[in-house]
Amino acid sequence: MGVSGSGKSTVADRLAARLGWRYEDGDGFHPASNVAKMSAGQPLTDEDRWPWLQAIADEIDRLSAAGERAVIACSALKRAYREVLVHGRDDIRIVFLDGTQDLVAARLAARKGHFMPPGLLASQFRTLERPDASERPVVVSIDASVEQIVDDIVTQLDLVAP
Repeated sequence: MGVSGSGKSTVADRLAARLGWRYEDGDGFHPASNVAKMSAGQPLTDEDRWPWLQAIADEIDRLSAAGERAVIACSALKRAYREVLVHGRDDIRIVFLDGTQDLVAARLAARKGHFMPPGLLASQFRTLERPDASERPVVVSIDASVEQIVDDIVTQLDLVAP
């Protein structure tokens, strides 16, 4: 989880590859209306987000029931959003990619071809509710290489990569 530009997709893809797990990008669960709204520079409302979050939660439940493991990249900026995704399960962990607004803004300025315009970054930081200890988050700094970030996540999760 994290704001747009924090590296969610890249880190989640690399983490999944390292662990031999499936990777899913939460952006793929957005209805077309959400993508159009964000592309137009309009932040999503909670009403826009609930069906998207429920679709991701349903996929988590489906994967779990099938005995599959996955890493899913998803902004999940508010605790209420994360509660929809985790819904009391202890076999799901939230990884928070933590970085400053200046660092993320620089990354967004260099990114091409993504539907999330850099102008919405300030609204994402205003919306962000940092996970607290009760959520058992894995918190990693994004001010490092992707490999270092993945190493940090694997270490904190105490997982052994194949």
